Amino acid sequence: QVQLVESGGGLVQAGGSLRLSCAASGSIYSIGVMGWYRQAPGKQRDLVATITSGGSTNYEDSVKGRFTISRDNAKNTVYLQMNSLKPEDTAVYYCNAMVRRTIISGVGTYWGQGTQVTVSS
Repeated sequence: QVQLVESGGGLVQAGGSLRLSCAASGSIYSIGVMGWYRQAPGKQRDLVATITSGGSTNYEDSVKGRFTISRDNAKNTVYLQMNSLKPEDTAVYYCNAMVRRTIISGVGTYWGQGTQVTVSS
């Protein structure tokens, strides 16, 4: 089995910063794309940012220039540095990873349990 465990959420004032972490553990042969998604109350889960194993990144337009995604392949961990936070960034943030569990297995999609980020105005 594969587990993704997130940490780093919390309450912050507008303009502040938070850093989210997500560590993958369990039966892992390799990890491809890792990413962060968020879901606000009453809304669908949306992409925030992704990063490939080689370090190529992609961001949703509203977070460009404010959020930075990075990863440590040796630790199977992905990070999301969030600066200049706005009230509209308030949501539950979920990490996601495309994991190959063995050399012969296919790729599966795994999700973390989510961490709450609340930005007050």
